[in-house]
Amino acid sequence: MTGWLGPLSVEALHGIGPRQAAVLRDYGIHCAGLLATVPPATVQRLLGGKAGRLAADRARGIDPRPVVPRALPATASVHHRFDEHALDGAVVRAALLDLVVRLGTRLRGRGQVARALTLTLKFAGGSNWEKTRRLTAPSAHEDDLRRLAYQLMDAAGLQRGRLTGIALKGEDLTDADQVAWQLSLDDAREARLAAETAVDRVRDRFGPGVIGPAAVFRRAS
Repeated sequence: MTGWLGPLSVEALHGIGPRQAAVLRDYGIHCAGLLATVPPATVQRLLGGKAGRLAADRARGIDPRPVVPRALPATASVHHRFDEHALDGAVVRAALLDLVVRLGTRLRGRGQVARALTLTLKFAGGSNWEKTRRLTAPSAHEDDLRRLAYQLMDAAGLQRGRLTGIALKGEDLTDADQVAWQLSLDDAREARLAAETAVDRVRDRFGPGVIGPAAVFRRAS
């Protein structure tokens, strides 16, 4: 029997209601571990045929119901809020690059790729600017996400607009294993993708903030 299951109260087992639990407790059976030691035929006499059989099975960790995975969301968003109003420049671009890294890491961790990106800029005064563009091919690689994110930022045509926050959203997500991958024949790109895989392993082991582009790790003032 599964070790964690034994100490659970009989009410915690799926399918056992208050009345059934009361019957079991009247016979001194108050936890799943004790219920698992009772012969199934006895449990069936106490609770009835089907209910007793299910209760005996659940106490032993037997549940034939199929596990249905929950569908992953069709979008993924990351946000950054500036401590002070910011103009387009090194600070804003570093924040956007950080969003690219975070979004790419999240998508790869889920085994998903994005077909489009949406960039949202939030300005002092409460107004927003938002634009969506599709990637040339579905991707979760930082190279591809960064290129399109910067194109979106350039399209905003910021001059003296004071930003309070930015958001980057991966749109029209799909499973990565449903996308056909083709070698780019670009040795430099293939090397960056191999490095990205290694960096993901480092983040998985030591945390997401231990490694990343140098521009993201701005010197604290």
